[in-house]
Amino acid sequence: MTAPTPTAARPFLLVPFLLGWGAGVLLYLLVRLLGTALLADPCQGRTTLALLVPLLLGPGGLAFTTVNWPRPRVAALGLGLVVASFLPALAVGVRDIGMLRATGCAGGYVVIAPAGGRSVSEVDIPAGGSLDLTVRVGGYTPQSNPGAFALRAESEIPGIRVSLPQPSAPAGQAVPLRVTVAPGTPLNAYTVGVQGVQKREGRTYEATGMLTVNVRP
Repeated sequence: MTAPTPTAARPFLLVPFLLGWGAGVLLYLLVRLLGTALLADPCQGRTTLALLVPLLLGPGGLAFTTVNWPRPRVAALGLGLVVASFLPALAVGVRDIGMLRATGCAGGYVVIAPAGGRSVSEVDIPAGGSLDLTVRVGGYTPQSNPGAFALRAESEIPGIRVSLPQPSAPAGQAVPLRVTVAPGTPLNAYTVGVQGVQKREGRTYEATGMLTVNVRP
């Protein structure tokens, strides 16, 4: 008996692979359709829905392939499930999560940065000195959250004062923040916080940011 040629073996495995991929795509579409129909809230449960099928198909298909590795046709079916977990399931899921973040469903954050610079998580300020920064609310957009966020800066350290001349701002708009270290403040690292809150249509949207202030001589 002659061994099968590579061209003969290719369709032998391609058909079950495509069947596995098609079954994975069908499962993804059914779960997505059912989840969209059941989830009334535009945010709650959407991240789970976006990741559910990739998490099921990927490890499940890989385990199925490993168990059935001695049977190439059945193993090819499992490989099709694994590929479906990436395309389209994970690819579309990542896009959906990005859309949730753009609409504020993934929560908000406060970006702290020097004027015209990139965001920072810590700064050095000498005792008796001050530093001017900017803050802006991220994670929300003026389209998803029209109106202003009430801004508040907090410091529990008596020797460090944070001030926000502008008490509110829309999402994405940078406003000035000044951090002042009183003379005689012990040399150490301290944490200050900035918060933005918006109440709209019975819901509360929050964004927070933290900054470490290293007091230097």
